[in-house]
Amino acid sequence: MAFGKKKPTQSEIDGVQYRRVPTWCIAIAEVQGGAAMAFYSLVGLMSYVASEGYGIALAVAGVILTATRWFDGIIDPFLAVWIDKLHTRFGKLRILMLLGLTIRSVAMLMLFVWFSGKTQSVVLFIILYMVNIVGNSIFDIAGNMLPAVMTNDPRQRPTVQVWATVYNYAFPMALSLVSTMVILPMFGNQYTKDMLSLTCIIYVAVAWVLTLIACIGLTPVDKPENFEGITAGGDDVGLKDMFHFLATNRPFQLYTLSAVADKLAQQVNSQTIISTMMFGILIGNIQFGTIVSMLSMLPSIVFAIFGARYCGKHGNKEATVTWTWVCVVISVLGIVFCAAIDMSAIRTNMVLLCLFFAILLLNNGSKMCITTANGAMRADIVDYELDASGKYIPGIVTATYNFIDQVISSFGITIATFCVSLIGYVHTTPQPTDAPTPAIKAMTLFLTFGVPIIGYVISLIAMRFYKLTKKDMVDVQKRIAAKKQALQSK
Repeated sequence: MAFGKKKPTQSEIDGVQYRRVPTWCIAIAEVQGGAAMAFYSLVGLMSYVASEGYGIALAVAGVILTATRWFDGIIDPFLAVWIDKLHTRFGKLRILMLLGLTIRSVAMLMLFVWFSGKTQSVVLFIILYMVNIVGNSIFDIAGNMLPAVMTNDPRQRPTVQVWATVYNYAFPMALSLVSTMVILPMFGNQYTKDMLSLTCIIYVAVAWVLTLIACIGLTPVDKPENFEGITAGGDDVGLKDMFHFLATNRPFQLYTLSAVADKLAQQVNSQTIISTMMFGILIGNIQFGTIVSMLSMLPSIVFAIFGARYCGKHGNKEATVTWTWVCVVISVLGIVFCAAIDMSAIRTNMVLLCLFFAILLLNNGSKMCITTANGAMRADIVDYELDASGKYIPGIVTATYNFIDQVISSFGITIATFCVSLIGYVHTTPQPTDAPTPAIKAMTLFLTFGVPIIGYVISLIAMRFYKLTKKDMVDVQKRIAAKKQALQSK
């Protein structure tokens, strides 16, 4: 059979015929997550672009980036309805990903390269960033539909998320390594306009290569028949389906509370200004700190594989609860350890280096397991809604989550920039060459470890009432199979 033409296979577990795809399809289709992470990394640099390229104060930039993320949340439902209604003989995922990629690429090149340093127009900055958001929404909705579309096998679905999780960590890690180890030293370890422009060009090129590769892996599943519901009256969807889904789907409500709480925390400590304070100022060598951080990521990928096996055996709910507790413990240890030492000694003291490395490794690995469980859980909710309403609406499920996620997690940039401004960075941004102070250390530890702990506690409370266990999902799949049979017989 020709490469790229192999059809999804079937497997029977617990009396249910599940749809499966070849592992190689999953492996290369999910590299689209790497493309998404390339732009996510550029957004992490947006505070620097606003300051260095457009003369916008750091605190003002934080407010702008927060408000524009609200715009992202507002347009998501409308895009999702259009996406779920879109039917072509070529499928829909590849078309949407390439469209979104084109829009966001042009917008980012305008922001970072073509207009940066040539104007101080706040309006232009906002408009270009909003154009980027439109492309970002189209691309991400299509990408987040993959786990639900590719397979409904409870053993294989976490595997899809493993590949996504690995890429979501590995590609930002690799790009960050290039940025801090190669590009940043070329410009005197300063985030200048020219440094940011070169970074953008490289990141956009990488995103295009990865997306084209992903389109190959999507070929066997990006078919019209894989986007059909089980209603006799047709599959047309509208905004009323989104409102009904949001109002009645209790598992989705609790999942969203859990996932968004974690996402807000991640959005805060993923800002480049935070890593600059941690590795550049407190440890005293941003290249050294980046290497240690990157190396701790590599072994933690094993956690994602183990986490997928755990999900397949115990279910996504139990996996989320277990690994969230692990993250709480590790974050507390991280605060205690870093507060008790002179962090600059990590560069020269092998014992401190090993302990710091272990904390980063366990923290990153546990987060990977949570991400794996969360991705599979959202696909479960798509099937739960299909069973409840008869409509297959992965786009609306994704966009409804994204809408809430964008509104809440948009405060991540504001929280980070506001907190950093409290310790003196009002009109300037933290640079690796700045001197460490107790205020910088306290704020860095709070943003790196303290904020995530708050998110973990909220997540644990939500999971206490979440009801879709492994057994419940088997029952859901049995009912879906029975309804499909009944519809076909008519």
